[in-house]
Amino acid sequence: MAAAGALPAEWIKNWEKSGKSEFLQLCRTLSENKSHENVTFRDIQQALYELANHVVKGNLKHDQASNVLSDVIEFRDDMSSILADVFCILDIETSCLEEKSKRDHFTQLVLACLYLVSDTVLKERLDPETLESLGLIKQSQQFNQKSVKIKTKLFYKQQKFNLLREENEGYAKLIAELGQDLSGNITSDLILENIKSLIGCFNLDPNRVLDIILEVYECRPEYDEFFVPLIESYMYMCEPQTLCHILGFKFKFYQEPNGETPSSLYRVAAVLLQHNLIDLEDLYVHLLPVDNAILEEHKREIVEAKQIVRKLTMVVLSSEKTEEKEKEKDKEEEKTEKPPDNQKLGLLEALLKVGDWQHAQSIMDQMPPFYATSHKPIAIALCQLVHVTIEPLYRRVGVPKGAKGSPISNLQNKRAPKQAESFEDLRKEVFNMLCYLGPHLSHDPILFAKVVRLGKAFMKEFQSDGNKQEDKEKTELLFSCLLNITDQVLLPSLTLMDCNACMSEELWGMFKTFPYQYRYRLYGQWKNETYNSHPLLVKVKAQTIDRAKYIMKRLTKENVKPSGRQIGKLSHSNPTILFDYILSQIQKYDNLITPVVDSLKYLTSLNYDVLAYCIIEALANPEKERMKHDDTTISSWLQSLASFCGAVFRKYPIELAGLLQYVANQLKAGKSFDLLILKEVVQKMAGIEITEEMTMEQLEAMTGGEQLKAEGGYFGQIRNTKKSSQRLKDALLDHDLALPLCLLMAQQRNGVIFQEGGEKHLKLVGKLYDQCHDTLVQFGGFLASNLSTEDYIKRVPSIDVLCNEFHTPHDAAFFLSRPMYAHHISSKYDELKKAEKGNKQQHKVHKYITSCELVMAPVHDAVISLHLPKVWDDISPQFYATFWSLTMYDLAVPHNSYDREVNKLKVQMKAIDDNQEMPPNKKKKEKERCTALQDKLLEEEKKQLEHVQRVLQRLKLEKDNWLLAKSTKNETITKFLQLCIFPRCIFSAIDAVYCAHFVELVHQQKTPNFSTLLCYDRVFSDIIYTVASCTENEASRYGRFLCCMLETVTRWHSDRNIYEKECGNYPGFLTILRATGFDGGNKADQLDYENFRHVVHKWHYKLTKASVHCLETGEYTHIRNILIVLTKILPWYPKVLNLGQALERRVHKICQEEKEKRPDLYALAMGYSGQLKSRKPYMVPENEFHHKDPPARNAVAATVQNGPGGAGLPASLTINAAKLEESTAEETDKLKEKTQGAVKVIIKAANATPKVTTSNGNSASNSKIIKEKDDKEKSGKEKDKEKKEKTPAAIPEAKALGKDGKDKPKEERANKDDKTRETKEKTPKSDKEKEKAKKEEKTPKDEKSKTVVTNAESKFAAEKEREKEPSRERDVAKDMKSKENIKGGEKLSVAGSLKSPVPRSETSESEREQKRRKVDTHSSPSHSSTVKDSLSELKDSSAKHYINHTTPALSKSKEREVEKKDLDKSRERSREREKKDEKDRKERKRDHSNSDREVPQDSTKRRKEENGTTGSSKHSKSESPSDSPRSNEKEKEKNKSKSSGKEKGDSIKPEKMEKSSSGSKKESRHDKEKTEKKEKRDSAGGKEEKKHHKSSDKHR
Repeated sequence: MAAAGALPAEWIKNWEKSGKSEFLQLCRTLSENKSHENVTFRDIQQALYELANHVVKGNLKHDQASNVLSDVIEFRDDMSSILADVFCILDIETSCLEEKSKRDHFTQLVLACLYLVSDTVLKERLDPETLESLGLIKQSQQFNQKSVKIKTKLFYKQQKFNLLREENEGYAKLIAELGQDLSGNITSDLILENIKSLIGCFNLDPNRVLDIILEVYECRPEYDEFFVPLIESYMYMCEPQTLCHILGFKFKFYQEPNGETPSSLYRVAAVLLQHNLIDLEDLYVHLLPVDNAILEEHKREIVEAKQIVRKLTMVVLSSEKTEEKEKEKDKEEEKTEKPPDNQKLGLLEALLKVGDWQHAQSIMDQMPPFYATSHKPIAIALCQLVHVTIEPLYRRVGVPKGAKGSPISNLQNKRAPKQAESFEDLRKEVFNMLCYLGPHLSHDPILFAKVVRLGKAFMKEFQSDGNKQEDKEKTELLFSCLLNITDQVLLPSLTLMDCNACMSEELWGMFKTFPYQYRYRLYGQWKNETYNSHPLLVKVKAQTIDRAKYIMKRLTKENVKPSGRQIGKLSHSNPTILFDYILSQIQKYDNLITPVVDSLKYLTSLNYDVLAYCIIEALANPEKERMKHDDTTISSWLQSLASFCGAVFRKYPIELAGLLQYVANQLKAGKSFDLLILKEVVQKMAGIEITEEMTMEQLEAMTGGEQLKAEGGYFGQIRNTKKSSQRLKDALLDHDLALPLCLLMAQQRNGVIFQEGGEKHLKLVGKLYDQCHDTLVQFGGFLASNLSTEDYIKRVPSIDVLCNEFHTPHDAAFFLSRPMYAHHISSKYDELKKAEKGNKQQHKVHKYITSCELVMAPVHDAVISLHLPKVWDDISPQFYATFWSLTMYDLAVPHNSYDREVNKLKVQMKAIDDNQEMPPNKKKKEKERCTALQDKLLEEEKKQLEHVQRVLQRLKLEKDNWLLAKSTKNETITKFLQLCIFPRCIFSAIDAVYCAHFVELVHQQKTPNFSTLLCYDRVFSDIIYTVASCTENEASRYGRFLCCMLETVTRWHSDRNIYEKECGNYPGFLTILRATGFDGGNKADQLDYENFRHVVHKWHYKLTKASVHCLETGEYTHIRNILIVLTKILPWYPKVLNLGQALERRVHKICQEEKEKRPDLYALAMGYSGQLKSRKPYMVPENEFHHKDPPARNAVAATVQNGPGGAGLPASLTINAAKLEESTAEETDKLKEKTQGAVKVIIKAANATPKVTTSNGNSASNSKIIKEKDDKEKSGKEKDKEKKEKTPAAIPEAKALGKDGKDKPKEERANKDDKTRETKEKTPKSDKEKEKAKKEEKTPKDEKSKTVVTNAESKFAAEKEREKEPSRERDVAKDMKSKENIKGGEKLSVAGSLKSPVPRSETSESEREQKRRKVDTHSSPSHSSTVKDSLSELKDSSAKHYINHTTPALSKSKEREVEKKDLDKSRERSREREKKDEKDRKERKRDHSNSDREVPQDSTKRRKEENGTTGSSKHSKSESPSDSPRSNEKEKEKNKSKSSGKEKGDSIKPEKMEKSSSGSKKESRHDKEKTEKKEKRDSAGGKEEKKHHKSSDKHR
């Protein structure tokens, strides 16, 4: 594009030759380029300008230029105009230049080109001066004046119709024309023609005519159809703006202060807007106030609202003053001028009235939200429009049945919004209108109700839901719109309605069709967001809180009714705010709970639902701590809320799903605090409470049927829980929460320790664990009693799925499945009964057993997967399943409970009869109720009785397959305790009773391979570990279990006849544990009554030892738990005086120590201490507890077959066989080689028993003890017995001592002090006893001679005791021999041990008595080490005595030799002992004045010195008694580990402590000597051991 630059200079130089043609060519090409029109236009301008510029500069002549331009002008039509523009620019440029020549050149050029551009164009564009110089005008000045005049006339002069020329008659005729009766066939066109003629004829001003038409229209608004077309036609003659200006002028007129714009004007404007005759934008600018003013006003309102809130929340003391001030302010406001109307709102109202929604909406959009509708007339107008729009749909689906309703006429206006015929139409228009209304729908409750009913109808359709996919999407969309409307319109409107309960109920009709998740979401928005969205709502919130405070301050139990009415009134409109405040008060003051619950009876259904939401929100408040500051208890606010929950959900029909889901979600998150809520809800709604404080009567009642449980089992009277428990059940089933909650609780229970333990205090963790467990038990109980069989079976999976897939602990899994089995069996049984009508009892039983097999067979298969295959070697899956699936209801009928309740009812009926004041009809009713109840109870008792008989029949058939005992009976008992009893006895109080009962039942059924003795022994022997690992509630249940077990044992202990009847010939009391194949023992294998009493004493002793140990640990858990357990077993323990005193002293010490430190322990200890004192009168001295003189004959008979573990075992129990076995490890090996199965065990028993004696015999302290005994009991019989006891034991002992034997004597000597106490209880078999046993065994023929011998022996024993050390040495030699004998043939050992029994028992008693006396007078049992050690020894001694199995025949000759030797020894020893004992006793008295702790050490030393035996020096080396027991224990443990592996025969797994002690006691003299030597070597190490043992003791 060359033109873009200047024209090339050579073109100008060679213009004539080439330049001209080049320029023409350029212009031609530019003109032809049509593609870029504007670019070409600029380029042509440029080219022409360059050319003209050359002329001005003088480079080109003007005639040359004009020639060329005349050619160029033809190229384009607008070329002359372009040229004129170029001249215009040059004119301006040259006029500014001072060089005259250029100006001249320019003028010449223009003159030359005049023929190319018209004069008019030039006149338009050039300056007047230039035009004058060109000669186009004469004078420039005149020209300027003329143009100003024209402009003024055009733009500024109004057309003035001369008023004299307008004739008034014309206007009169015009008004007559417009005001005539228009009802005929007069049309607007006709009138328009007349108006035109009037304007013409009377010279009327058309604008004024239009104004008059509008005025008349204002006065005749009913003639829309006439006036609107008239104005429309008339407007064709005016400019479009005219109408708008006239209207604007009218509005301006009213914008004075105090001016009121008439509504008719608004209406006319609205109609004209609706018909689009004017534009809203054009009219809007004429209206006042301006938008900014509106915005300011809105902001001011918000600030005012906030100030009001602040005033209300401030504490103002002088209320009267403030009221006066407010009145004054009001008066001032009235005086100030009223601002002019808000014309925009007036127009808006008119638009809504005529149904012009589009324009109305655009006005509202220009204002702050809800500003317009906060003015009542507008809100009402909009409501009216909505009424009209929804009318047809409402008539079709919304009108309730039976209601007529008043139909609303349609707007006579085709341009109004279309009426809604379907829900889809609602979405298009109506929902939008409602959103603009917002909270101000409250002005029209009827419309509110209609909208809600439409919502209800829609929800019905939405839920029926048989639609296609696209319809579904539409309804989903509609549903979300409905939720929006509810959130933004319905709930805020309800807030502003004045306590309209009907609206609240109406709204609930729709709300209840929403899932609770949506409802709660809406309540959340309503409570936390809606109230801040609008100044009015802000005020209402403040007023509500103010009013709520007023009511709550005055709420008491007495004025519940009036306060309740006020609360109800307030809650209809603002439930969220009110409940939030009430709940905050309840969390602070729990005494408000009852009055508040009672006062909530005037609430609507919606309010109850809101209350549920508010409770959950309060519970979930993240800012609140769930623990108190001490971190050991749950916060009181949470406890108060939970308690309130329970009460309120029970009393009122509130939906529970949300609350239950909340608890489930918390559990999922591993938080169990909120289980408190579930616990309270179930307790209050179903009347099922879980408490550890149940009395035995209540517990007994709980083992009956449902009616008995309700009458006698619970604390509260649970009369009216039927409805509430049904509601709870429905909520659980409808939302599938029943099983998930159970599983979550079961999993959480074990998780508490790991997930919530951590940094939390142990006490709190225990509390949470208990809460979790109790709630599980309570909830499971609720499901079991309330779910129908089908529901239950459908929901609870099989046991293996529960345990393996859901990882439910076994106890909980069976707890959940148990009701299912019971339901299942009973339904199967009913089916079978219906099938055949055989009514005989055995038929029924047979059917019952068949149904049990059908139901339980799959369970037997399922349980196999729960444990390792090894388990099923000892107990059968059937036994396991039976144990876990039965309950107390199946095992026994609580006749006493039934009688108790029936008697209560009889008393009630009598009281009703005697009551004179009761009206007769009420009397009759009450009596009928009591009679009906009585009949129900009796019927229930009969039913349970039949059921129990059937169950017992079933068990009788099953029992032979229960215990397989493929390893040993001991193993079997271990498995039984481990997998069945222990997990279940701490599950619930009833389960604790059940476990004790079940053990007794298995015994009574004479179950093969079940050793009752072993079982009881294992339960009582060492309770430290079990107690220490319990939580508080578990300890209570464990205590109940021990209590029931002790009850049984005490019953057997109390009376020989009962014992003979219930235990005498039962396999559970066999003392010889044979290999499993051979179970038929004869009478002599049974533990006789007297020895059973020794055993019971041993158990009592063990309990004392464990209790004292726990009390001395200083550990919170140990002390708390043992106190709980002791309190529970008070009825049956302690029974023996000295044990009771020992306990009492220790507990007293706890009271003193814990008074300041741990008040809860102090309270427990004080409580127990008091109860213990009150039991003192019932305690008996030890000799009454287990010392009877059985006739010699009986004794002999018993002993014949029974080794030491048999009838003759003193305190030592058969059960301890196991322990004994373990303690003597080496010996066991030897024995094993020689014998199999039973024989092994016997030998061990035999060996063990003697050990005990020897150890006592040798050790100084023991001899002293025996002396004491002798002195005290001078009666010849007793002395003889003692002597007998003393002699026989030696030989077997020697054999018995294995490695243990060597080590133990050390400790034993040291411990002798403690042992004194022990020996009381389990006086070991003395040597005599052993010899006796041997003799007895020889043959029945020898029986008489044996008796004689035993007496003789006793004498010898006494003499022996008197002799000193040498005799001991002799004994040792004899022991060695005896040991050899044993090795040679086990027979001998057996004989030795077997002979002792009866005499041993007697002696042991006498010794025990003496010891007891000593202990009582001297050593204080509270001293931990003494008691501990003595206990441990007791355990051991008993253990070792324990096992007597079939005894092999011994060679008589050997036996005789042994006996003789033994006799000699025993005589010497007995003499020695007597002497020593006397001395001892004296010294002891002295010693005991010193502190308790010193006693054991000093006494042992003194004894040692007095003995003057060679052993004494050795003794002194072993540490003080407190140490030795510990070392014993260490050794015991070692022994245990060695022996346990080897003995699988019938070894019973002993408890550690027992093993150890028993080992130490029963040591043979032979071993003692070895040990003494060893002791010298070890004494250095003793101290260290001591320390070590102390700590180990603590752990135990």
